[in-house]
Amino acid sequence: QVQVVESGGGLVQTGGSLRLSCTASGLTFANYAMNWFRQAPGKEREGVSCISWRSGFTKYADFVKGRFTISRDNARNMLYLQMNSLQPEDTAMYYCAAARQIDCPGSWSIDNYNFWGQGTQVTVSS
Repeated sequence: QVQVVESGGGLVQTGGSLRLSCTASGLTFANYAMNWFRQAPGKEREGVSCISWRSGFTKYADFVKGRFTISRDNARNMLYLQMNSLQPEDTAMYYCAAARQIDCPGSWSIDNYNFWGQGTQVTVSS
């Protein structure tokens, strides 16, 4: 049974930093492109960042470029998202998702992703 679990969310002031973590079990982690999404209240889920199976390729949504960094440790089945210079508009539930392919999907469509975590809340106060 596949399990995906996020952690590391919390409350932070504007300009602060957080590091999200995601662990995945029950799958061959290295065979999956791993992704972060987020969803704010009343808004659709949106793609934040993706990393390919051997970390050779990463992509970011425009609204996080230069502030967030995605990374992975295949030996530990772990995915990370370092978030710096956080802004109130970054407030959302952040989700980890796995796509059963080695390269990042061509689009952020949620249909591309096979397994999801339950999310971790990030709140940025102004």
